[in-house]
Amino acid sequence: MEVAGARRIETVSFAHPGHVPQMAGAEEICAALADRSFSAIGLVLNERGLSRALACDLDEINCVAYAADGYARKNSGASAAMRNAEAATLVTRAKDAGRRVSVTISVAFGDPFDGPVPAEEVTSLAAEFAAAGADEIALGDTIGSGNPVMVERLVPAVLAAAAPATVRCHFHNTRNAGYVNAVAAARAGAHALDSSVGGFGGSPFSPGAGGNVATEDLAALLREMGIAVAIDPRLAAETGVWLAGRLGHEQAPAMLGRLQTPGGFDSP
Repeated sequence: MEVAGARRIETVSFAHPGHVPQMAGAEEICAALADRSFSAIGLVLNERGLSRALACDLDEINCVAYAADGYARKNSGASAAMRNAEAATLVTRAKDAGRRVSVTISVAFGDPFDGPVPAEEVTSLAAEFAAAGADEIALGDTIGSGNPVMVERLVPAVLAAAAPATVRCHFHNTRNAGYVNAVAAARAGAHALDSSVGGFGGSPFSPGAGGNVATEDLAALLREMGIAVAIDPRLAAETGVWLAGRLGHEQAPAMLGRLQTPGGFDSP
């Protein structure tokens, strides 16, 4: 993805390998990416994870917060209040270590266990983390329950509450709304959008949730709309096809890679 033009990549997650074995080997991956041109991001969930991340060659730290209690308890085994207090401490510690810091507010558009999440809860958390020093607030549509109207209302509200922090958005395509939500976020002032190559990913703690919006599909859509995107959709699609094979899938969830012909991809 570096070759495809990605400027920031969340490369590793410092989750406990016993709980999430798919995320084992974070230190080894960081060491293998020492020679790079992109900003490498490490996801941390707790103090132990942050200690591991700070010992690695990472440019950014992404901390996790929760807009609702149900998902927090299922995902982390503790209340949202407890995890959010810890996240604020992580932000301060990471900033003191000289790292750029973002905070992803999970289930910002709805919780699979508690239902709808009040916008005021999200904006309050965003303001709290910005005050702690976060450079960026990410709104996580963890279960893919958001819609463009919700996005158009929440993004400007968080921008106002968390200034001067910027806003990033993270959408899942559970209801086939991930891409329209991403476009709505870009138009509403979000400076960055999360995506995953091939459209793989998702949370094992979100029953029925779909994967992330696909990098190649989103990049192609935004480019066709005249929105500047650094990532080359064709190169991202090639990576998505390769990744599907590595994961044992006949096809990736992404659509662009399915347009492959002997001469390449039928994409702008």
